[in-house]
Amino acid sequence: LRRDAEESGKVRAPTVMKTFEQSLKSQKTVKCMIETRGEKPKEKVKNKKNKGSKKEGSESAAAPGKAPAAEKQPSAAGDREELTKDEILQKNREEFFKRHMKAGEKSRSPKPEAQKEKGKKPRVWDLGNSNTKVLDYSNSATNGSAEACPVEEFDPDTALGDRNREPGRLYDLEYESDDEAEEEKVVQNPSKPSSKKGGLGGMFGMLKGLVGSKSLTREDMDPVLEKMKDHLIAKNVAAEIAVQLCESVAKKLEGKVMGTFTTVTSTVKQALQEALVQILQPQRRVDVLRDVMDAQRHRRPYVVTFCGVNGVGKSTNLAKISFWLIENGFSVLIAACDTFRAGAVEQLRTHTRRLNALHPPESHGGRTMVQLYEKGYGKDAAGIAMEAISYARNQGFDVVLVDTAGRMQDNAPLMTALAKLIAVNAPDLVLFVGEALVGNEAVDQLVKFNKALADHSMAQTPRLIDGIVLTKFDTIDDKVGAAISMTYITSKPIVFVGTGQTYCDLRSLNAKAVVAALMKA
Repeated sequence: LRRDAEESGKVRAPTVMKTFEQSLKSQKTVKCMIETRGEKPKEKVKNKKNKGSKKEGSESAAAPGKAPAAEKQPSAAGDREELTKDEILQKNREEFFKRHMKAGEKSRSPKPEAQKEKGKKPRVWDLGNSNTKVLDYSNSATNGSAEACPVEEFDPDTALGDRNREPGRLYDLEYESDDEAEEEKVVQNPSKPSSKKGGLGGMFGMLKGLVGSKSLTREDMDPVLEKMKDHLIAKNVAAEIAVQLCESVAKKLEGKVMGTFTTVTSTVKQALQEALVQILQPQRRVDVLRDVMDAQRHRRPYVVTFCGVNGVGKSTNLAKISFWLIENGFSVLIAACDTFRAGAVEQLRTHTRRLNALHPPESHGGRTMVQLYEKGYGKDAAGIAMEAISYARNQGFDVVLVDTAGRMQDNAPLMTALAKLIAVNAPDLVLFVGEALVGNEAVDQLVKFNKALADHSMAQTPRLIDGIVLTKFDTIDDKVGAAISMTYITSKPIVFVGTGQTYCDLRSLNAKAVVAALMKA
């Protein structure tokens, strides 16, 4: 058997492989080899069609009565073979959309829909005019002309707030003393439950912490000072300044002999209150009205420059101070030196229009009390300020308020530009505008602003910040620590306090009010 198998293998010729031309692959085109997603291969479709035709043949043989129906099916298949894939797809889409459109028409209500107007509708302002001419601030105003600031109609109650106030008066911050708060607590809780401890235990508890005619040591004060430090930090005082305040109080009280029945806590608290009041009442007091009258005698305008970081409310509080000065009988020229922020000039122009509406020239002998000096955007701020001061001197304005662009304290080029503006124009008062919401950032801002003004000034005695405007004071409740941080780090007074959004929401700082809010538990 093995020999027969070997001989048969030798006799059989080896199989010859087909050439490419003889293969089925050579007959296929590139187009037929491309398969789209979701499409079945053609061979399978053909097989299915053949199977279907066989079934149809068998059915027609079995049931001759159904011959007409069987004849229709192959004709439909022939039509489909004639149509291309794109045509079939388009046809199916049209059928699908027709079905859905019919269903949508049935579900819709018979009410006719109103055609939507094309284009953007103009915005209607609730508190202002709907006149587009009044709201169009795109055209630049002519400096110094009364026509540049037309009278704007608006509700004066929304701009003034309190109508019963005394015109031109700068009210102090309101505050509630600790004695009044304690009296209210006593009235609200007249019958407090007595302690359940025995008479001896209550006596020892009352005597605990009392110092009888002995000198205070650092160990006695450390627990109280630690609590006071945490309390100050919780009230938004910068951590570094809170530590320094507690250290100064400890040095002041160390070795001091206390009277009988005086607790360490009350002694430290009283010393801290005195220190805080002293911080908030610096040696130099800024009296703006007195200084303006002095400048009037010398026949020159009194120049105030506002600076600060972005978004603290420089332009808004500048408008409040303008209103306060106008009510005191001084004419104001606003210099728009914020040539960077989009809308800065338009914001000041709106304030100028509203201030002129509240104080029209007819009420002041035909004299326009507030005007805007602007040169548009992208210009040198120092040059605009110089031109504005010269214009105010020629036109006889009493005060020039210079609005500058907001800048971060770390931005060296912008800080150099601010130092240049102050060095070139030498304003009478440089006000730093800071918000009452900041904590540790207040120290960083003021230190770096003063450092930049000193570094970039060419004078031997550089011009630094003269005073502070504390804004958004109505948003912080009793967390008034920013006032302590700012005055402690600069030794400069807080000249104005912003307490709201109307022109009358401007106050002068009351040291007792701030300290009372700060020490409030």
